[in-house]
Order: sequence, then structure tokens, then C-alpha cells
Amino acid sequence: MEIAAIGLLVAFIIITFLKTARVVPQKTVFIIERLGKYHATLEAGFHILIPFVDRVAYKHSLKEIVMDVPPQQCITKDNITVEVDGVLYLQVMDPVKASYGVNDYSFASVQLAQTTMRSEIGKIDLDKTFEEREVINGAIVNAIDKASEPWGLKVIRYEIKNINPPGSIKDAMEKQMRAEREKRAVIAESEGEKQARINRAEGEKLEAIAKSEGEKTKRINEAEGKAQEIEKVAMATGKGIREIANAINEKGGQDAVNLRIAEQYLLEFGKLAQKNNTMIIPGNLSDVSGMVASLSKVFSTLNQKETETVIKQK
Repeated sequence: MEIAAIGLLVAFIIITFLKTARVVPQKTVFIIERLGKYHATLEAGFHILIPFVDRVAYKHSLKEIVMDVPPQQCITKDNITVEVDGVLYLQVMDPVKASYGVNDYSFASVQLAQTTMRSEIGKIDLDKTFEEREVINGAIVNAIDKASEPWGLKVIRYEIKNINPPGSIKDAMEKQMRAEREKRAVIAESEGEKQARINRAEGEKLEAIAKSEGEKTKRINEAEGKAQEIEKVAMATGKGIREIANAINEKGGQDAVNLRIAEQYLLEFGKLAQKNNTMIIPGNLSDVSGMVASLSKVFSTLNQKETETVIKQK
């Protein structure tokens, strides 16, 4: 009997120890009530409770909690019914308030998110609901965060997952988007053609400028070539005149000039006799020497003037 009693006592002590000993995991808190009243908040670690007096009333995770917000029907400002769902991210900041401030903070947060969603969707048109998701998300976060402050919660963010309008509205929106895409395609094509015409015009303009510059350069080069040619001819002519003048002034030069004049005179006179049946014979034809002398004098005068002109030009 004594052994049995001792065994029962040991078993009672072990069971009691197991019931009163608590290990709290990391990022978790236990709310302890003593005789039905809040007593303490146990954080991560090993703790011993008083048997039959203390009990773990609530357990809360301090991690970020993700909750799905079920789909619901919302009516937009332009009276279009859409189905909207989302995801809510929140965190327990005050375990005591989360335990005693509301019966079920998860359910309360989801309900508050749904009612706020209906309110915000009703303020905007259907087209804006797709464009202003960030605005709607921000409004829901602010509303839930303000309402859940007495619950010891902090709303991190809210994200709309899907906005599903009726099938007929979807078809109309698809047609509108298709028409808008076709419009943008036509505009882009016309802009491309416009730019191509501009580029071609610029190319033709540059080509015309290049051609005109080429013609201009060509004419300048031709003019410079002609000027150089004229200059060289003039220099050669002047050089020839100077050499003739020097030759005339030398000994026997005048006689050579007279002989050359006489030869040219007789040659031209002979040609004239061959071309015409009627001839006009000079009265002093017999005085060839006098005629040659006269021509030689005229040639000497002209030669002297040309020589002076060349010297002045130099």
C-alpha cells in the first residue's frame, strides 16, 4: 500500500509539473489568467505556473499574419456590380488588447476590410477601379488601422487581388481596348510615315545642297583654270614680244624684219591673185623696197608700243 501511495504521489507530482511548466516559442506570447483574471504575459522562454491557480488563456503570434478577404459584390459609382477580393496583412502589437479588446480579431478585421472595400468602390467609376488600386488599398489600410487600434493590431497593408466585372462589361471593355490599340497602331503608323517623309525631304535637301556645292566648286575651279591659262598665255605672249624686240634691236635684226615683211607681202598678194579674176594693182608695185620700208616702220612702231606696255605691266 505504501509503495502504491508513493507511486501515485510521484505520478501526481509529474503530471502537475507538466501542467504547470510552459515553454513559450520565439515570436509568441501567452496570456496568463490567475483565478479568471489577467495576471501576466509570458514571452519566449521557460515558465512555471501555479497549479490550479494559473492558466494559459490566450496564445498570440507576433509574426505578420496574412488573411484572405473573401470575394464580395460591390457596386461602383456608375452602378456596375463587380466582385472584389483581397489579402490583408496585419500584426499583433499589444497581446492584452488583442485578447480582451475584441472576441476574434481575425474575423473582425476581415469584416471591416469588406465593409471598407464596398464603401471605397462605391466612390469611383468602374474604369477608375483598375487605375486606382493603390488609392483603394491605402484607404482600406487607414480605415482598418484606425478601427483596430483598440484591438492592439497594426495593419501592415492590404492588396486587392481581383476585380471581376460582369461578362457583358468584360466584352465591352475588351472591344474598347481593342479599338484603342488599333487607334494607337494607326497613329503610330502615320507618325512613322510622317517621319519617313521628313527624312526623305531632308535627304533630298542635303543632296541638292551637296550638288550645288559641287557645281559651285567646279565653276570656281574652271574659272581659276581659265584665269591661269589666260595669265600663262599673256606671259608667253609678252615673253615672245620681248624676244622679238631684242632681236630687232640686235645687229641685222631690222634687215631680217624687212625681209620677212616682203615675203609675207608677196605671199598674200599671190593668194589674192589666185582667188580673184579682177586684180587691183598698187601704183607703186615696182617700188617694193619703199613699201617694205613703210611696213617695217609701222611694225617697228607697233612693236615699240607693245614692248612699252609689257614693261609697264611688269
